Amino acid sequence: MKYFKLPDLGEGLQEAEIVEWHVKAGDTVKVDQLLVSVETAKAIVDIPAPYDGVVSKCFGGEGDILHVGEPLLAYEGEDDAGTVVGRLEGSGHAAQEDSFFVGAAPSTREHLAPRATPAVRQLARKLGVELASLAGSGADGLVTSADVEAAAQSARDKFGGERVRGVRRSMAINMAKSHAEVVPVTIYGDADLHRWGQARDPLIRLAKAIAYACTVEPVLNSWFDGKNLSIRQHETLDLGIAVDTPDGLFVPVLRDVGTRAAADLKEGMARLRADVKARSIPPQEMMGATITLSNFGTLFGRYANPIVVPPQVAIIGAGGIRDEVVAWEGKPTVHPILPLSLTVDHRAATGGEAARFLKALVTALEAPED
Repeated sequence: MKYFKLPDLGEGLQEAEIVEWHVKAGDTVKVDQLLVSVETAKAIVDIPAPYDGVVSKCFGGEGDILHVGEPLLAYEGEDDAGTVVGRLEGSGHAAQEDSFFVGAAPSTREHLAPRATPAVRQLARKLGVELASLAGSGADGLVTSADVEAAAQSARDKFGGERVRGVRRSMAINMAKSHAEVVPVTIYGDADLHRWGQARDPLIRLAKAIAYACTVEPVLNSWFDGKNLSIRQHETLDLGIAVDTPDGLFVPVLRDVGTRAAADLKEGMARLRADVKARSIPPQEMMGATITLSNFGTLFGRYANPIVVPPQVAIIGAGGIRDEVVAWEGKPTVHPILPLSLTVDHRAATGGEAARFLKALVTALEAPED
């Protein structure tokens, strides 16, 4: 058989959940014919056939999670070693590997390392399963991905609750990565919006103000490689917009914010929101943000401790606009105030850079409307 593995679905996407198969074993398919729809952490993706052939086997059913490099579908025909990547059921190659310990009797199986393919070992690491605790169901005790997933499911059943999938699973992974890697520091400030004609829909003004602030402190519009301690600065601002949905948090990207007109940005944001709501947003529209805006104030709250997701260096949180009594020209008056929270990765940005960025952001927001 010839195996078609789950392809790379984009930046940072290492797994996908099967939503619906459009073919079955025995079907004849043509190149580019739709094979299967899968859900990643970012969107639902349709995967086409890479070439003509007859389907021999579909790996996994609806709701199953496959990892990049694992077999997705098998074609009838002779073995093609060039397409075999990851787990292959019935392969048996790993079972033929020599594995012995000096001084261990052949019957002392507890001294033998568990037999598993590299893909299964990687899956076990991701799911937190100890391979040595499993009795492999494959040939000669080979541990399969089904064994690993069953062990993980058993652990979840003991704990209770439902398995986290899709967007929420990605969020959990990203938050854990941020907690492990980023050194965050958060500062707060307020923007007085009394010079605005209407101060209740600030998203586009916020986007343009962030673009201006990035010209003052460009390091905050950067990607930071923590391993090599290198900073890559960007000439344009690709702004991630945190959009809360019942399925979890999506972050579509508004491209080249600094050079686009406000009307164009508003139209682009409306389109992104509609695509997120319909779960039809292309994966590439969820990738490559250089800084993120969380406009959580549309829901509730004033200040926050927004979380930087690497390799980004900064995230801005905008709270709810409220009328407050302020001192203006020596007298108390009521102005609309926008609370702001800025978190930066202190490995890449100094406190001074963060303060100057927030000051520039507030200055831009407090300017009269054009």
